[in-house]
Amino acid sequence: MNLPLVNIACLLRQAAKKLHEISETPHLDAEILLSQILQQPRSFIYAHPEFLLDTLQCDRFKQFIERRSEGEPVAYITGMKEFWSLTLNITKHVLIPRPETELLVDLALSYAKDRCEASLADLGTGSGAIAVAIAYERPHWEITATDISCKALSIAKSNAQKLELRNLVFVEGDWYAAVRHQKFHLIISNPPYVWDRDPHLHQPELKYEPCNALISGKGGLQHLRHLIRHASPHLLPGGHLILEHGSEQGAAVRDLFTQYGFNGVGTHRDLAGLERASVGRMDK
Repeated sequence: MNLPLVNIACLLRQAAKKLHEISETPHLDAEILLSQILQQPRSFIYAHPEFLLDTLQCDRFKQFIERRSEGEPVAYITGMKEFWSLTLNITKHVLIPRPETELLVDLALSYAKDRCEASLADLGTGSGAIAVAIAYERPHWEITATDISCKALSIAKSNAQKLELRNLVFVEGDWYAAVRHQKFHLIISNPPYVWDRDPHLHQPELKYEPCNALISGKGGLQHLRHLIRHASPHLLPGGHLILEHGSEQGAAVRDLFTQYGFNGVGTHRDLAGLERASVGRMDK
């Protein structure tokens, strides 16, 4: 005996109700997951609420919703995340790109806006989101993306290949050790900057993300300090170091820039008005 088919509208109502307590965007989460099942854009869902799913589609959707209800991020369930209007491959080996990190792309393009050609290093590239977005916008720039994780680099490479980018080089290594004798116009990084006692680490979604991409010792400044302290030998005269950091770390990061000889130090706010990225220039 065949089971009755269920339409899109009914499934979405049930899913949003189940996700209400775990997610701030239960309807959106359900729509994205259903779009993945149907291999259709969300516009299809809006236009065809009466569309009937078969049993296999219903079962797979319910599995997705169950995983989401346990806190697993949508990006890890679908294996995809949009960043800078580009659809990137994502796995649990990399941090999920956040919208606020797009500020780093904006800053990189702004600080080298007069250069037809430039060299840039993205240290700790993870999924490759920053490097890929910049490479996409500036095909004549030479971009080096590094990460200590070979699994992360594999994901980053897949994203570059998917977009047929030819101006990216990937190097495995720990921060500046991966670019020992190289100098760049721009160095950019979204390093770990969360204190290991930060209460936000107890959020259900964060337990799925690689902790080594989040946590950075007492105060969350360990990796930021390292990147600032050792940047000078790797920057061309007048080159810039651009770093993402926590919304309450701006003053501390500016102090570190000044302490290690940077000029033109400043902090930029994200779309939420929070201090999110700081920049320094090395004139030597």
